[in-house]
Amino acid sequence: MPQARLAALRGRIVTMDPDDAVFDDGVIYLHDHTIVAVADAGEPPPAGFERVKVERTGATLYPGLIDLHNHLSYNVLRLWQVPRRYTNRDDWARHADYRKLISGPMNVLGRTQGYPAAIARYAECKCLLGGVTTSQGIALFSNSGMSSFYRGFLRNPEVSDGPGFPAAHARIADVAAEDGERFMRLLRQKSALLLHLSEGTDARAHRHFQALTLPSGDIAISSSLVGIHCVALKRKDFELMAEKGASMVWSPLSNLLLYGETADIRAAKKAGVNITLGADWSPSGSKHLLGELKVARAVSDAEGGLFTDRELVAMATRNAARAIKWHNVVGSLESGKRADIVAIKGTDKPAYAQLLDCRERDIVLVMIDGVRRYGLPKFMRGARHAETWTVGGSRRVFDLAGPADEHLKPQGLRASADLLRRGLRDLVDLAKELEKPRRASRSRKVEWFLALEEEEPTDTCIRPRLCNHGSSPRRSFDPLEMARAAVPLSTLLGPLQLDPLTICDDRDFLAALDRQHNLPKPIRTALAAAFA
Repeated sequence: MPQARLAALRGRIVTMDPDDAVFDDGVIYLHDHTIVAVADAGEPPPAGFERVKVERTGATLYPGLIDLHNHLSYNVLRLWQVPRRYTNRDDWARHADYRKLISGPMNVLGRTQGYPAAIARYAECKCLLGGVTTSQGIALFSNSGMSSFYRGFLRNPEVSDGPGFPAAHARIADVAAEDGERFMRLLRQKSALLLHLSEGTDARAHRHFQALTLPSGDIAISSSLVGIHCVALKRKDFELMAEKGASMVWSPLSNLLLYGETADIRAAKKAGVNITLGADWSPSGSKHLLGELKVARAVSDAEGGLFTDRELVAMATRNAARAIKWHNVVGSLESGKRADIVAIKGTDKPAYAQLLDCRERDIVLVMIDGVRRYGLPKFMRGARHAETWTVGGSRRVFDLAGPADEHLKPQGLRASADLLRRGLRDLVDLAKELEKPRRASRSRKVEWFLALEEEEPTDTCIRPRLCNHGSSPRRSFDPLEMARAAVPLSTLLGPLQLDPLTICDDRDFLAALDRQHNLPKPIRTALAAAFA
């Protein structure tokens, strides 16, 4: 370990435990990757910590944030100017700008050697800068037909990290996505199934949920189901989810930008649904979960103070851990749990508001499994592979050291950013290179590429498409759409700019947000103040 085997951090500690304990002046004691104890600063240290120097952080400590919905592969792209108000997820991806600005660029970068590793590094660091320690992962596929997940320093709900970390599933076979009985069997077998559900506002989107009622009388809902978006759901739908113990992932910014409204979150809360949060992706969502927390708060305020600050923080910590059955190991700061910690500068504001009010430059330390991955230089002196970065004019240090991914050669953050800037600038040339005929080789080496979830390969789905009751929610064959897709990307693409890692270092972010047609004015005004 790069740090001392034993460590003690002093500050205000917001545990997010079942009793909502807050230590105004507390110490959290760590042994390698485990929390040994959380106690008042005036109490004697646990056995073995008598000679351990206590670090005064001057910060408020929280559990690491858990993002249960993020398409990390796309997070090098800037915010998309959504052209109109949509009513269904199957519609906006048909717009000509989608292939030009989103799917096309990512298909080129994701299939060009060197870029998948750079995208993975950049996306994970973007999460760290928002206090995120767990996020949906980056899927890979190879020219040999194998598939895998990129293994980086973030926790990935879809990959087990040992006892207490069952692997969730977010990609299911087409046959299970379209066959209700098979889907139900899969649901019973898995600890958590993270799937897009009823994304949109029209009757088609709602039929996705209605189809969960099977001809046999069974309902394909259980405590394993974690429905992402749920925008089209009604009060009775949320009541049914709560009755079955299902959870939902709320992504308000993406919903508002695309559809002009978000899930009936008041009905979800009243029903007792376990609500978590997801940033979605940078083209139509937040840069990271810290930003999405601010959007959730703005929506809550617009609803008359629907959620307390404590309830909002819970969505990004213990609620999320509970949804994927990781609540025994992460999601709160308690003895015996893993040391996933985010420290926010200051203790002057109310305990939960300190996080919700903070800016990215107020994050002074992020630990994952007891390893200090990002923070102020004074907290990162033991970094094995230190790399400096500037956030809002303040110097920060990353520790990107760790076991190398078996498929992608890891790169430094600065090298990754430089490569991505060149790649986005030279998209046309990269596309032309990919379009050249390739000679077959008997000794062709295995190459790994990004599997772009929003493209949905022919054998997997990220949303159930159950077609019971005689009506399939699948998109019909569209000759015009197929013709557009046949246009070579080299004739369609143009230079793009890399999305900055942080809001505070993105001079165009607030202006781009203000140009969004579908964002309600009260939310727009609240976010301008929250992100200023």
